[in-house]
Amino acid sequence: MKESQQLLQALVAEKVSRIGQLEIVRLDGGFVLFHRDDAGLSDLGEHEIDDAFEIARFDDAGNYRPLKTAPTLRHGWKIFARDLLQLERVIDMIYPGRLAMLRAFKSGELTTTSLRETLNRQSGMYRVAAKISDEQIDDLVGDFCRSDGGCLRTILWKRDTCNKDPSLKLPPEKFDPAVDQYLSAKRPRSATAATDSIPLLCQEACNLLVAACRDTVKLQGAAPSTP
Repeated sequence: MKESQQLLQALVAEKVSRIGQLEIVRLDGGFVLFHRDDAGLSDLGEHEIDDAFEIARFDDAGNYRPLKTAPTLRHGWKIFARDLLQLERVIDMIYPGRLAMLRAFKSGELTTTSLRETLNRQSGMYRVAAKISDEQIDDLVGDFCRSDGGCLRTILWKRDTCNKDPSLKLPPEKFDPAVDQYLSAKRPRSATAATDSIPLLCQEACNLLVAACRDTVKLQGAAPSTP
């Protein structure tokens, strides 16, 4: 059994049943997965394992979802997984790479990269992103990464080598893996522990945030140079 499946097995044994907007229910002979907002509904459309990829592509209105951890997962479906292998597959299609990230975090092997380091290594058309000011970062990350409408990942990276949080406009819960970000988004400033939720961890700024940093610099101008 792979380490990721062993981790899933341990989590399920502890009755951990949620990851992001996914609800996982153990049944005789397997698991059923659906949108956690749809718990208790009986008229959900039944889908095959491989349909998870398509389910994750578009929101309820049919709009493409470039960020798979955005709180915009579509409703109205359910998928049956007969074992841990299929369960892992569905989760990986809906939240790519997040189980591997969690395994590395649990084993102490996960390394993080500060936003400044990520921006400084950009090249070509994205090189200008490194010129973004701290004030611009505070505003951008505070909006782009917020759990309410932005992203459900828990931020583990810092702004720079000074170990500063990337935005003072985000609540402390946004940086705490023990908090259910989806529940926290519904209940602002909630410190509800995610005892039944698997966190979606973020070890470095995603490509979409890097692109947003570039756009901010291009639209608003770069940080002033130090004399």
